[in-house]
Amino acid sequence: MSPAASQDAPRPAASAERVVARLRRHARVLILPALLLIVVAGASAYAVVVVAEWWQRLAVVGIALLVVVTGCLVPFLAWLTRRTTITTRRIILRRGVFVRVRQELLHARGYDVMVRRTWAQRAFGSGDVRIDTGHEHPVVLHDVPNPNLVQSALHELMEHEHGRIADQRRAEPSIADGDTYVWGAR
Repeated sequence: MSPAASQDAPRPAASAERVVARLRRHARVLILPALLLIVVAGASAYAVVVVAEWWQRLAVVGIALLVVVTGCLVPFLAWLTRRTTITTRRIILRRGVFVRVRQELLHARGYDVMVRRTWAQRAFGSGDVRIDTGHEHPVVLHDVPNPNLVQSALHELMEHEHGRIADQRRAEPSIADGDTYVWGAR
């Protein structure tokens, strides 16, 4: 078969990218903000009834709102807006409320994956997955549920992607067959 005929032949469609997992931090990070909300609601309700002056009641409500916003709402929004999506070809990290940041790591590039678990994380079935891409700062997925499963899935996806790329390279016609190749000419 001539090289021109092989270039005109239809190529098989690449497999579509599929979502393997969508991850957030373990919900246990919201336990303290929830307890703080309960305590502030109870304490402020009691304080509003006990104090006599209207400006004191207003101060109690203002302080309670400030504590709820900074101690409950901000941690909840931080948890809600940070998510990781693992697909068959890449890892997509998204975070941010007002400024959205998106980072992608391709499985084809290869990386080291390490799991670190503290005793508290082990008790709740979570852990930190550290992805070392060879850059200055590694990517860390904090408090991921089932970190060992995430690690094995990432290893499997990386291996599959490397095999797919190797198959594509073997299927492409080689120019190292002894013929001279002129740049820019086909």
